[in-house]
Amino acid sequence: MKLLVVFLLVGTMMVLSEGFPEPEPGPEAKPTEGSEPETESADEDENSVVKRAAGCPFDWIGFRNDTERKIGAMKEQLAALANRQNNSEKWIEDLERKVIFSAATDGSGAVGPFNTDTILVYQTVMTNIGDAYNQTTGVFTTSVSGTYYFTFFYHAGREHPATLRLYKNEQLVARSHDHKGGDDGADNGGNAVILQLQKGDRVFVRLLAHTHIWAKNHITTFSGFLIR
Repeated sequence: MKLLVVFLLVGTMMVLSEGFPEPEPGPEAKPTEGSEPETESADEDENSVVKRAAGCPFDWIGFRNDTERKIGAMKEQLAALANRQNNSEKWIEDLERKVIFSAATDGSGAVGPFNTDTILVYQTVMTNIGDAYNQTTGVFTTSVSGTYYFTFFYHAGREHPATLRLYKNEQLVARSHDHKGGDDGADNGGNAVILQLQKGDRVFVRLLAHTHIWAKNHITTFSGFLIR
C-alpha cells in the first residue's frame, strides 16, 4: 500500500514539472466564397442607395427635387405679394399726401364793403382733394406738412377799391390792391405765394375793411395744392 502511494506521488510530480501538452492547432478557417461583406460601388447613385435603404421603389430624389421646386415657386409668390403690398402702401401714402383745392365766391354781385377786415368765404368748391378747405369758414387748414402753392384772384368794380390779403395763421404773407377808379372800368388782380406749412397751420384771404370784390360768375377764386 505504501509503495502504491509513493508511485502515484512521483508520477504526479513528473507531470507538474513537465507541464501539460499544448493542443495542436487546428486548420485555419478559410473564408468561403461569397462570404465577404458586400460593398457599394463608387458609382452607385444616391437614389439607388435611398431606394435600397427604404426597401421600396419610391423616388425619394425626385420627390425632394419636386418639393424644392414648389418651395422655390412659393418663395417667388411671397416675394411678389410683398412687392405688391409695398406698392399698395406707397400708393395709399401718396394718396393721403395729395392736397388740392380750388374754390370761388358765389353771389349776385359785390361782396363788401364791410366795416372791419373780413375773411373771404369761397362757397363754391370745384376741387377739394384731402378736404383741407372749409367752404363754410373760407379757411384752409393744413392736414399734411409740406410746401404749398397758393393763388388768389379777384374782380373789382371802379366805384370801390379792392384789397385782398393772404394770411398764414395771423401772419400777412401776400396782398393785392386795386384803387378806386374813375374812367378805367372794372379791374382784375391777384397774387401767388409758396409757403412751408406744418400740420394745423391755417391759410385764408381777408377782404380789407371798406373795400369790395365782385362775386358773381366765379370770377374771384382761391386755390392751393401741396407741392411736396
